[in-house]
Amino acid sequence: MKAVDGATIFERGWLSSNNVLLHGDGAGAVLVDSGHGRHAAQTLALVQHALRGEALAGIVNTHLHSDHCGGNAALVRAQGSRITVPPGQWDAVRVWDEEALSYAPTGQECERFSADARLAPGQAITVGRQRWLALAAPGHDPHSLILYNDVQGVVITADALWERGFGVVFPELDGESAFDDVAAVLDLIESLGARLAIPGHGAPFEDIAGALAAARSRLDGFRREPARHSRHALKVLVKFHLLERQRETLAQTMAWFASAGLYRRVWDRLGRPAGSLDAYAQQLLAEMAAAGHLALVDGEVRNV
Repeated sequence: MKAVDGATIFERGWLSSNNVLLHGDGAGAVLVDSGHGRHAAQTLALVQHALRGEALAGIVNTHLHSDHCGGNAALVRAQGSRITVPPGQWDAVRVWDEEALSYAPTGQECERFSADARLAPGQAITVGRQRWLALAAPGHDPHSLILYNDVQGVVITADALWERGFGVVFPELDGESAFDDVAAVLDLIESLGARLAIPGHGAPFEDIAGALAAARSRLDGFRREPARHSRHALKVLVKFHLLERQRETLAQTMAWFASAGLYRRVWDRLGRPAGSLDAYAQQLLAEMAAAGHLALVDGEVRNV
């Protein structure tokens, strides 16, 4: 894989998103996405090592899901960095509206932080000698951005495109049409003609055409069977919860599932399968255990 001039890429394990440190040639570096709060100490150690004495002047969040911005508060405490967010979530951050920010309806955790600036689609940030253009990437999240460096032909795709797919299309879970947005963003990424994509999860990759073909095939399947996307999304969110918790009693998992409003809304839209939300949650857990994505042992739910 060819290097990215002026940047250090941290490929993270699931729970945290990848981070991209843009070096400022002594004028201050900028970190794109800060990972999950439970990995904040590791993120800080990685960043401090890569800074090589340079200050971390800023953090730019592609979007505000907890795995992309959960380290914001810890990094600000340690580095005094300014935080830049997509404009559509500015007000929600200012008043810390956990419903609008998705943390309450998904039952996820994110330490409160304050934003200092907005980065709108069409605006660019210049860090060191490199210029990165922000482009709108709705679908996975209505406010999400991707960042493109046309000189190097590098695109930071966040969760709009991975080597083998893309992130859950959250608006669809609330009954809002967003599959067309996903398709339009895939077309946008293709139009850039980039040589390298840095995804929100997984290794950077050069076969962008292959990734786009796989993503479009996956999207076509979800369009044909929206219920399959909803079931997939619920399992992804259960797995994410277990990555946060690692292990807990079955009763705790069931209480979490019942308390997160998004899951009841999805269950309603699916026609209330299994007769009750509790029974449906247990059905999902059993399917995930059979597939090896979690373990049900002695009244506990464990991440594997």
